[in-house]
Amino acid sequence: MFNNFFGGATRELPYTDLTPQQADQKRKSSPQVRVIDVREPYEYSESHIPGSKLIPLGQISTRLNELGNKEQELIVVCRSGSRSSHAAQQLAGLGYKKISNLQGGMMGWLRAGLPTER
Repeated sequence: MFNNFFGGATRELPYTDLTPQQADQKRKSSPQVRVIDVREPYEYSESHIPGSKLIPLGQISTRLNELGNKEQELIVVCRSGSRSSHAAQQLAGLGYKKISNLQGGMMGWLRAGLPTER
């Protein structure tokens, strides 16, 4: 009620947050899931999730054809989870229905000891 009184009502996010372990399990169990890395090329070249596709945040809207149809399941990742949450919101606004954001981004993925490639 307090939040409603001051206009701060909680709203449901148009995407799901996944822990690194949940994201790893999802990508392993569903070959249709696409991992989209929204960092810059130099960050991606340092380390990335195996099989992920690099589409920097600033290029998302011009590279939608690389994401598949709007029912395609996507996991969006960045360095810490901030840029990817912006990308997830942007994709939801464009009509994508199955979007997940990797909590903690690549930093969380690395802390969890999950596989990477260069």
